[in-house]
Amino acid sequence: MGWRDFRVWCDGQVRSYAPAVELEVRHLRALCAIADTGSLRKAARQLGMTQPSLTTQLRRIENTVGGRLFSREVTGSRPTPLGRSVLCRARPIVAEMNALVSEVRLEAGQTADARLRIGSTGSRAVVGWLRRLRARYPDADTTIHIDVSANALLQMVAANQLDVAFVHEVEGAPLRVPEGVERRVLVEREPQFVALAETHPAAARPVVRLTELAADQWMVDPSVDGEGPGLRRVLAAAGLNPRVVYGDYLTAADLVASGEVVTPCQPTARSRQGVAVRPLHGDPLTVRLFLASRAVPAARTGADGSAPDPVSGVPVDVDMDVDVDVDVDATASGAPLDVDALFGDLADAYFEIAWASVAYRQWLVRNESPLLRLQVPPTRDELDILGLAGPAEVS
Repeated sequence: MGWRDFRVWCDGQVRSYAPAVELEVRHLRALCAIADTGSLRKAARQLGMTQPSLTTQLRRIENTVGGRLFSREVTGSRPTPLGRSVLCRARPIVAEMNALVSEVRLEAGQTADARLRIGSTGSRAVVGWLRRLRARYPDADTTIHIDVSANALLQMVAANQLDVAFVHEVEGAPLRVPEGVERRVLVEREPQFVALAETHPAAARPVVRLTELAADQWMVDPSVDGEGPGLRRVLAAAGLNPRVVYGDYLTAADLVASGEVVTPCQPTARSRQGVAVRPLHGDPLTVRLFLASRAVPAARTGADGSAPDPVSGVPVDVDMDVDVDVDVDATASGAPLDVDALFGDLADAYFEIAWASVAYRQWLVRNESPLLRLQVPPTRDELDILGLAGPAEVS
């Protein structure tokens, strides 16, 4: 029978059993692919195998570990508690193996094709960011990994599974930033707006107070790090105790439009049919937006005060009193990864989306957001359309 699945008759039904296997790196890589894509079909395509083959492999892995690793839901495959535990151990192993292969290829003169791996929590700016990055590195294999968990993305950056990640941190609920990961802050304090039904009485006003939503049922996505605790902290500070339920933001629009729930949302969110997006008075809900990357290690210096050139590896003379930073990540051209340039492209893409939202545009100008300093100041005509003061008020 070997390793093939076998079936037996039991209680008048045919039941399949998958024998246990000895776990290998390829099995761990498959688990990571399923978790990263959220879909067996997408993971199979990424791994270059058929979905039935991956499904069979997953059954064998689950039989080996003694429990289900993923639950099948309407929105896709999500790790179970056991699955998350296994993934925490699997990801570093896969990352180490990838690093080993890359280092061996480099030593053998078989440099791998240039790759640029970026990650992000959900943001409408990602499309524009990708467009700019592909123009900057036309020969690179640029990939994007989307995850609602900022902490998961930070771990992937630390494990060298991503080069950079654009994430948000809820005020009052700090993220777990791994050692060796540095941050470039895009927006220090961005307001979160509220999505509510167009028929809601508060939707008739340009700015909504929390007290106007005291009788409403709030919904948050529990998989978004810090979202639930952050909302409860703000509601408690306002002396409110409405019911808070959990759900998936991707499927929340219908519930919001029907008036069943109200939800926090990004200020760049696009209004949908039956849904109104409004700022909250006083900006009680805020997040910090930043780009995470691996910290650049200091170059190793020899006894004669020389350090290896980052490209050729040949020692070059350096001042012993000066730290030399060498970025070990390479772009399509073989030059060091320019994280500052990636950050600049992100800022441009984000401003493009922010400026397209009238309500957020007004907020940026009224609050003289530092984000505006990175861009061309708005014209008088643009400010007049917004009903705001003249350009002199914009820093």
